[in-house]
Amino acid sequence: MDKRYAYIGNDAVGAIVRERLGEAGYARTDDVASAAVVVTYCTSQTSLEDAYFDEEGVVQAARPHTVLVDLSASTPSFARELNAVAIVSDLAAVEAPLVVADPVSSDALGRDNLMCLVGGEEDDVAAALPVLEALAGTVQETGGSGSAQLARAAYTLQTAAQIMSAIEADALYRAIQRSANSFGSSFGRAGATTPEAEQVLSAVNEGRFDGAYTVEMLMAELSAALMAADDVDLILPQAEACMHLLELLAVIGGADKAPSALALVYGEEAACAENGLDWTRAEQAYGPQDEDDEYGFDEGFDDGCGHDHGDYPSGFGAYSAN
Repeated sequence: MDKRYAYIGNDAVGAIVRERLGEAGYARTDDVASAAVVVTYCTSQTSLEDAYFDEEGVVQAARPHTVLVDLSASTPSFARELNAVAIVSDLAAVEAPLVVADPVSSDALGRDNLMCLVGGEEDDVAAALPVLEALAGTVQETGGSGSAQLARAAYTLQTAAQIMSAIEADALYRAIQRSANSFGSSFGRAGATTPEAEQVLSAVNEGRFDGAYTVEMLMAELSAALMAADDVDLILPQAEACMHLLELLAVIGGADKAPSALALVYGEEAACAENGLDWTRAEQAYGPQDEDDEYGFDEGFDDGCGHDHGDYPSGFGAYSAN
């Protein structure tokens, strides 16, 4: 059995792919044409499209019967397009977007914290399973082409909402405690309504703003969900608002931070500086703040488009195959 693989994309994910596939007996090659498996993970749709469809991209370079495994968050339409092109090119395309159970863990890309949602033709998925099982602790098949990316988008929207709501609840507690000394006592901390919110609140309270799963990765996933919605003319205001705030965090230097770092945007400038964030970058990017725009966003802003978790395995409670 040929166990040569090529990898294209994000360096952090590339490192875990190299380590885990190496342990499983796979040998890495930089030559796509000689690989039996090509694994990709990109944090922008443009990069992903170029990786596969460029003149020297994977589709053109891969030999017949190569298994293409895309770990990126993308759109159902892209997954179906890639599958269609793969079929006529005698390739096997499998969408397998990664999902993290605890997005603010320092070891967020640890095998037991990772799940792959897997969609594609039955035989193609079977061919990709040894690779996916080496990479992630949980592999959940979702159905045909496009199904895994749809499940991923739905998971992303719920996860982003829980992260944002937990951080804003915490911000409210902190703001009132700072301004209401006359109460003469502490209000404690914001309580969590879900295990996912508890993960985020714990990270914020402990000052854990760095991790393997980054704001850049969350933005890529949220962007994919928004593009999937746009493909069917659906507007998602909550997700768009979350995207704006993540973009702001990225602009001031937080792209490589954990999602919990979004709490710093609501806090004191000194705390931001202590964590390597620079608000002058936002001033340069967005210009002077409009008196009528309290948050500094104008109309032209472009978004660029262990706990028990119930009946679901391994803590990934937002997806059900039923």
